[in-house]
Amino acid sequence: MKDRILDLVFLVGVLFKGIDGVGELLGGAILLFIGPAQLKGMANAVTAHELSQDPDDTIANFIRHEAAHLDSNSVVFLAIYLLLHGIVKLAIVIALLVGSKRVYPWAIAALIAFVLFQLYELITAPSIGFVLLTVFDLVIIWLTWREWRRDRELRDTWRGTVDWVFRRRVAS
Repeated sequence: MKDRILDLVFLVGVLFKGIDGVGELLGGAILLFIGPAQLKGMANAVTAHELSQDPDDTIANFIRHEAAHLDSNSVVFLAIYLLLHGIVKLAIVIALLVGSKRVYPWAIAALIAFVLFQLYELITAPSIGFVLLTVFDLVIIWLTWREWRRDRELRDTWRGTVDWVFRRRVAS
């Protein structure tokens, strides 16, 4: 049963990586066309209602604080980072979905590269978002390594897990 739960977590993690990759692609593309002043205006508009009710709201103040420190270079860097990260994540997910067991080491290597960058970012500019992203990536790396060691393709894990979930429901 433990193996089936880990398989399910792996599949859900791959799904979230794909969704996250699409979101990063969209976010990066949007950032290419929006300047720092527009981002600051958007941050102010999004947080205005919350701050009118609670001027000490941590998240709203964080969003405004971060937006206030953006310049053109940081927006371009963020856009490029999001685009590259999104492309790599989607490539990993698509390769895992279509592909063979040979993709697993490449997926692990790409995720390790991102984790190393995220660790650097955590050292230079700590943030809860990067901590969560890094932990999530480490879990996905471990689960991907587990699948690779078990010598299974994603579609085999998918079939077995779906069968297990639906058989379990029917039996309940």
